[in-house]
Amino acid sequence: MSDIAASARTVLVTGAGGGIGRGICEVLAEEARASGRPLRLALHGSRISPALESLAAGLSGPLVEAWAFAADLTDTDAAAALVGAVTGWAGRLDCLISNAGQSRPGKLDSLSDAEWQQTLDLNLRATWVLARAARAALGESRGNIVAVASMSGLSPHPGYGAYSTAKAGLVMLCRQLAQEWAGQGIRVNAVCPGMIRTPLTESVYQDGETLRQREALVPLGRIGTPRDIANAVAFLAGENAGYITGVALRVDGGISDGMLNLIPGRPDKPAAAT
Repeated sequence: MSDIAASARTVLVTGAGGGIGRGICEVLAEEARASGRPLRLALHGSRISPALESLAAGLSGPLVEAWAFAADLTDTDAAAALVGAVTGWAGRLDCLISNAGQSRPGKLDSLSDAEWQQTLDLNLRATWVLARAARAALGESRGNIVAVASMSGLSPHPGYGAYSTAKAGLVMLCRQLAQEWAGQGIRVNAVCPGMIRTPLTESVYQDGETLRQREALVPLGRIGTPRDIANAVAFLAGENAGYITGVALRVDGGISDGMLNLIPGRPDKPAAAT
């Protein structure tokens, strides 16, 4: 244990090495230093890579201690052991941010059983396993869970049948946990990102025309950033959201509610001349 107080807030972030996960960790560290409240950050990856270790080292400093952990979250025992390792390291757990996931394309009639199961295991079942393992520690700290879902879990996403189904299940899982665990003071919420520009999606946005077309779909006129999602996650994970539980917060620039904007023939969008 470092010289950071044993009472320091402890947060586990899964999938910490990716674009959104990294953004979440950076925002949490910034908030800790700004508020003066010590923070322990447990950074999870499927393996302890040099990049994950570098992120942990870069975040560690005044008021913040970050450490890298590895686990295969599709393995029930490994996921539960991750929570045990984090609570053993820090002595407590105040927040679980379940961010790890995988967007697997594939129409429902073309997916193999293995592809279907792997998508649901990582995007849905892992959060349930982690939450179950963390319940006692979160009950002691009156902590909370924030899961990163997707706008694909709020509306069907053709061509991403397993992913959309898993994220829809994740939203309902959070609502269910929020009701079942509220009596223990545990809050559970979800964040549903829209189109976000991350290292994994960057190749798509290298095409200027694709970028322009996607931006045109978003009422706010731009593609989201990892920090947009991180700010929402940090809010729901923080004390200012202390009376919020069971919500699925859309962070999508308005696109989910903007589909009617695309219909030709509106007064401000006349139908094409024939």
